[in-house]
Amino acid sequence: MSDIVVETTGGRVRGRRERGVEIFKGIPYAAPPVGERRWRPPVSLAAWEGVSDATKFGAACPQPKPRGPSIYAGDLPATSEDCLSLNIWTPKNARGAPVFVWIHGGALTSGASSEAIYDGSALAKRGLVVVSINYRLGALGYLAHPELSAESPDHVSGNYGLLDQIAALEWVKRNIGAFGGDGGNVTIAGESAGGLSVMYLMAAPAARGLFHKAVAQ
Repeated sequence: MSDIVVETTGGRVRGRRERGVEIFKGIPYAAPPVGERRWRPPVSLAAWEGVSDATKFGAACPQPKPRGPSIYAGDLPATSEDCLSLNIWTPKNARGAPVFVWIHGGALTSGASSEAIYDGSALAKRGLVVVSINYRLGALGYLAHPELSAESPDHVSGNYGLLDQIAALEWVKRNIGAFGGDGGNVTIAGESAGGLSVMYLMAAPAARGLFHKAVAQ
Protein backbone atom coordinates (compact mmCIF):
# COMPACT_ATOMS: atom_id res chain seq x y z
CA MET A 1 0.00 0.00 0.00
CA SER A 2 1.34 3.43 -0.92
CA ASP A 3 0.04 6.98 -1.24
CA ILE A 4 -0.54 8.71 -4.56
CA VAL A 5 -1.30 12.40 -5.22
CA VAL A 6 -3.34 13.68 -8.18
CA GLU A 7 -3.96 17.28 -9.25
CA THR A 8 -7.61 18.24 -9.85
CA THR A 9 -9.13 21.56 -10.85
CA GLY A 10 -9.95 22.15 -7.17
CA GLY A 11 -6.58 21.17 -5.79
CA ARG A 12 -4.44 18.13 -5.03
CA VAL A 13 -5.90 14.96 -3.50
CA ARG A 14 -4.09 12.09 -1.84
CA GLY A 15 -5.36 8.55 -2.36
CA ARG A 16 -3.88 5.10 -1.96
CA ARG A 17 -2.61 2.39 -4.25
CA GLU A 18 -3.76 -1.05 -3.15
CA ARG A 19 -3.19 -4.30 -5.08
CA GLY A 20 -2.86 -2.61 -8.44
CA VAL A 21 -5.78 -0.20 -7.96
CA GLU A 22 -5.52 3.50 -7.14
CA ILE A 23 -8.36 4.51 -4.80
CA PHE A 24 -9.60 8.01 -3.96
CA LYS A 25 -12.48 8.49 -1.55
CA GLY A 26 -14.60 11.43 -0.47
CA ILE A 27 -13.46 13.94 -3.10
CA PRO A 28 -15.82 16.95 -2.97
CA TYR A 29 -17.31 17.88 -6.34
CA ALA A 30 -19.41 20.89 -5.26
CA ALA A 31 -19.66 23.34 -2.38
CA PRO A 32 -21.48 22.10 0.73
CA PRO A 33 -25.25 22.63 0.17
CA VAL A 34 -25.82 24.13 3.60
CA GLY A 35 -27.20 27.40 4.95
CA GLU A 36 -28.23 29.67 2.09
CA ARG A 37 -27.26 26.92 -0.38
CA ARG A 38 -29.84 24.50 1.02
CA TRP A 39 -32.59 23.85 -1.56
CA ARG A 40 -30.48 25.51 -4.23
CA PRO A 41 -28.67 24.06 -7.26
CA PRO A 42 -25.11 22.96 -6.48
CA VAL A 43 -22.33 25.50 -6.97
CA SER A 44 -18.65 25.06 -7.72
CA LEU A 45 -16.30 24.36 -4.87
CA ALA A 46 -13.57 26.91 -4.13
CA ALA A 47 -10.06 25.61 -4.75
CA TRP A 48 -8.10 24.53 -1.69
CA GLU A 49 -4.44 24.82 -0.82
CA GLY A 50 -2.20 21.92 0.04
CA VAL A 51 -3.18 18.28 -0.36
CA SER A 52 -6.65 17.06 0.62
CA ASP A 53 -6.93 13.60 2.19
CA ALA A 54 -8.90 11.25 -0.08
CA THR A 55 -8.41 8.01 1.83
CA LYS A 56 -11.76 7.96 3.67
CA PHE A 57 -15.31 8.04 2.40
CA GLY A 58 -17.23 11.27 2.82
CA ALA A 59 -20.41 11.50 4.86
CA ALA A 60 -23.63 10.10 3.47
CA CYS A 61 -26.43 12.56 2.77
CA PRO A 62 -29.11 12.88 5.50
CA GLN A 63 -31.65 10.05 5.41
CA PRO A 64 -33.92 7.99 7.67
CA LYS A 65 -32.35 5.27 9.78
CA PRO A 66 -32.78 1.77 8.31
CA ARG A 67 -35.74 -0.13 9.73
CA GLY A 68 -33.69 -3.29 10.05
CA PRO A 69 -30.71 -5.22 8.67
CA SER A 70 -30.31 -5.39 4.90
CA ILE A 71 -28.57 -7.93 2.69
CA TYR A 72 -27.66 -5.07 0.37
CA ALA A 73 -26.14 -2.49 2.72
CA GLY A 74 -24.30 -2.37 6.01
CA ASP A 75 -24.82 0.04 8.85
CA LEU A 76 -25.68 3.60 7.90
CA PRO A 77 -22.48 5.68 7.80
CA ALA A 78 -22.20 9.10 9.39
CA THR A 79 -24.47 11.62 7.67
CA SER A 80 -24.12 15.33 7.02
CA GLU A 81 -25.61 17.93 4.72
CA ASP A 82 -22.01 18.44 3.57
CA CYS A 83 -22.18 15.24 1.53
CA LEU A 84 -21.50 16.07 -2.12
CA SER A 85 -18.49 13.85 -2.72
CA LEU A 86 -17.41 11.09 -5.06
CA ASN A 87 -15.04 8.12 -5.04
CA ILE A 88 -12.72 6.84 -7.75
CA TRP A 89 -11.12 3.45 -8.40
CA THR A 90 -8.65 3.45 -11.27
CA PRO A 91 -6.18 0.89 -12.63
CA LYS A 92 -2.56 1.57 -11.78
CA ASN A 93 -0.95 3.74 -14.47
CA ALA A 94 -4.22 3.96 -16.43
CA ARG A 95 -4.35 6.19 -19.48
CA GLY A 96 -7.44 6.83 -21.58
CA ALA A 97 -9.45 4.11 -19.83
CA PRO A 98 -13.25 3.94 -20.18
CA VAL A 99 -15.15 5.56 -17.31
CA PHE A 100 -18.06 3.98 -15.41
CA VAL A 101 -20.08 6.32 -13.16
CA TRP A 102 -22.31 4.54 -10.63
CA ILE A 103 -25.44 6.13 -9.11
CA HIS A 104 -26.65 4.35 -5.99
CA GLY A 105 -30.23 3.29 -5.36
CA GLY A 106 -32.45 3.80 -2.33
CA ALA A 107 -35.79 5.27 -3.49
CA LEU A 108 -34.16 8.73 -3.69
CA THR A 109 -34.42 8.81 0.11
CA SER A 110 -31.54 6.60 1.28
CA GLY A 111 -28.22 5.04 0.28
CA ALA A 112 -24.66 6.21 -0.17
CA SER A 113 -21.75 5.80 -2.56
CA SER A 114 -19.69 4.27 0.25
CA GLU A 115 -21.74 1.08 0.58
CA ALA A 116 -19.50 -1.98 0.35
CA ILE A 117 -21.59 -3.49 -2.45
CA TYR A 118 -20.52 -0.56 -4.68
CA ASP A 119 -16.76 -1.05 -4.26
CA GLY A 120 -15.18 -0.46 -7.67
CA SER A 121 -11.93 -2.39 -7.22
CA ALA A 122 -12.97 -5.47 -9.21
CA LEU A 123 -13.99 -3.42 -12.26
CA ALA A 124 -10.86 -1.27 -11.98
CA LYS A 125 -8.77 -4.44 -12.18
CA ARG A 126 -10.53 -5.13 -15.48
CA GLY A 127 -9.47 -1.78 -16.90
CA LEU A 128 -12.31 0.60 -15.99
CA VAL A 129 -12.10 3.87 -14.10
CA VAL A 130 -15.03 3.60 -11.68
CA VAL A 131 -16.68 6.61 -10.05
CA SER A 132 -19.44 6.45 -7.41
CA ILE A 133 -21.27 9.58 -6.31
CA ASN A 134 -23.36 10.94 -3.46
CA TYR A 135 -26.34 13.20 -4.14
CA ARG A 136 -28.93 14.89 -1.95
CA LEU A 137 -31.84 12.70 -0.87
CA GLY A 138 -35.41 13.02 0.34
CA ALA A 139 -36.78 16.47 1.09
CA LEU A 140 -33.31 18.04 0.88
CA GLY A 141 -32.85 16.58 -2.59
CA TYR A 142 -36.25 16.71 -4.24
CA LEU A 143 -38.61 19.09 -2.41
CA ALA A 144 -40.60 21.40 -4.68
CA HIS A 145 -42.42 24.28 -2.98
CA PRO A 146 -44.07 27.50 -4.23
CA GLU A 147 -41.89 29.69 -2.00
CA LEU A 148 -38.72 27.99 -3.26
CA SER A 149 -39.94 28.42 -6.83
CA ALA A 150 -40.58 32.12 -6.20
CA GLU A 151 -36.98 32.54 -5.02
CA SER A 152 -35.55 30.73 -8.06
CA PRO A 153 -34.43 32.69 -11.16
CA ASP A 154 -36.12 29.96 -13.25
CA HIS A 155 -39.27 30.01 -11.06
CA VAL A 156 -39.04 26.26 -10.44
CA SER A 157 -37.85 24.18 -7.50
CA GLY A 158 -36.99 20.59 -6.66
CA ASN A 159 -34.73 18.00 -8.31
CA TYR A 160 -31.65 19.20 -6.40
CA GLY A 161 -30.43 15.62 -6.19
CA LEU A 162 -30.58 15.33 -9.97
CA LEU A 163 -28.70 18.62 -10.31
CA ASP A 164 -26.08 17.19 -7.94
CA GLN A 165 -25.65 14.22 -10.27
CA ILE A 166 -25.15 16.58 -13.21
CA ALA A 167 -22.58 18.57 -11.20
CA ALA A 168 -20.73 15.33 -10.44
CA LEU A 169 -20.68 14.45 -14.15
CA GLU A 170 -19.35 17.92 -14.95
CA TRP A 171 -16.58 17.32 -12.39
CA VAL A 172 -15.81 13.99 -14.04
CA LYS A 173 -15.59 15.61 -17.46
CA ARG A 174 -13.12 18.22 -16.15
CA ASN A 175 -10.98 15.94 -14.02
CA ILE A 176 -11.17 12.27 -14.91
CA GLY A 177 -8.25 12.52 -17.33
CA ALA A 178 -5.97 13.18 -14.35
CA PHE A 179 -7.03 9.78 -12.99
CA GLY A 180 -6.35 7.94 -16.24
CA GLY A 181 -9.91 8.06 -17.57
CA ASP A 182 -11.26 9.06 -20.98
CA GLY A 183 -13.72 11.92 -20.54
CA GLY A 184 -15.05 11.13 -24.02
CA ASN A 185 -16.04 7.58 -23.06
CA VAL A 186 -18.26 7.82 -19.98
CA THR A 187 -20.97 5.32 -19.11
CA ILE A 188 -23.51 6.18 -16.41
CA ALA A 189 -25.24 3.35 -14.58
CA GLY A 190 -27.41 2.76 -11.54
CA GLU A 191 -29.82 0.39 -9.86
CA SER A 192 -33.32 1.10 -8.58
CA ALA A 193 -33.47 4.86 -7.90
CA GLY A 194 -30.05 5.02 -9.54
CA GLY A 195 -31.56 3.48 -12.68
CA LEU A 196 -34.37 6.02 -12.50
CA SER A 197 -31.75 8.76 -12.24
CA VAL A 198 -30.02 7.39 -15.34
CA MET A 199 -33.25 7.79 -17.30
CA TYR A 200 -33.75 11.31 -15.95
CA LEU A 201 -30.20 12.19 -17.01
CA MET A 202 -30.84 10.79 -20.49
CA ALA A 203 -33.73 13.27 -20.79
CA ALA A 204 -32.05 16.25 -19.12
CA PRO A 205 -30.72 18.91 -21.53
CA ALA A 206 -28.18 20.03 -18.90
CA ALA A 207 -26.58 16.56 -18.97
CA ARG A 208 -25.99 16.45 -22.72
CA GLY A 209 -22.38 15.76 -23.61
CA LEU A 210 -21.50 14.61 -20.09
CA PHE A 211 -21.90 10.89 -20.82
CA HIS A 212 -22.03 8.63 -23.86
CA LYS A 213 -23.61 5.35 -22.75
CA ALA A 214 -26.16 4.44 -20.11
CA VAL A 215 -27.21 1.35 -18.15
CA ALA A 216 -30.38 1.43 -16.04
CA GLN A 217 -31.03 -1.54 -13.78
